[in-house]
Amino acid sequence: MSFIELVKSRQSVRKYSTEKIEPEKLQRCLEAGRLAPSASNSQPWTFVVIDDPGLKEKVALQTFSSVVSFNKFVVEAPVLIALILEPPKLITQIGGAIKRKKYPLIDIGIAAEHICLQASEEGLGTCMLGWFNQKPIQKLLNIPKTKNIGLIISIGYPVKDYPLRIKTRKPYDSVVRFNSY
Repeated sequence: MSFIELVKSRQSVRKYSTEKIEPEKLQRCLEAGRLAPSASNSQPWTFVVIDDPGLKEKVALQTFSSVVSFNKFVVEAPVLIALILEPPKLITQIGGAIKRKKYPLIDIGIAAEHICLQASEEGLGTCMLGWFNQKPIQKLLNIPKTKNIGLIISIGYPVKDYPLRIKTRKPYDSVVRFNSY
């Protein structure tokens, strides 16, 4: 599959089968994330893989509530990956302060997409989650209170015949400019 075909086929999956993920496939996804570029090569992340079914369910239950129910599908995913923000190198911190940019957030976004693209290549589905209850998850996963969870990725095999959606994106000419805004 060409890279552009991979990008076109990658989508957020919100319905997972009960099929287990082969360890080597999960390892390749994590390796793709580990190899992602980052500002000053800070690699400001730790990936916490949640594959114990009981613990995974407890974490999944912290991604929605009775009021906010759009993440209920997370309970079906066989694996979750929490991307924990780590302090970047001092040069990255200084540069970020000067330029008013949060480079670690950019960096984990890149790492997350590397994980998701590799998962798609492996025939797996993913969904990046930014909505979750951080404090209970920190406690469940023994993450120090001084750390932040940047994202959680659900990962697993989509149910059979999961529809490949046509991507709805803004037209090329409305988002691409050459040499001037």
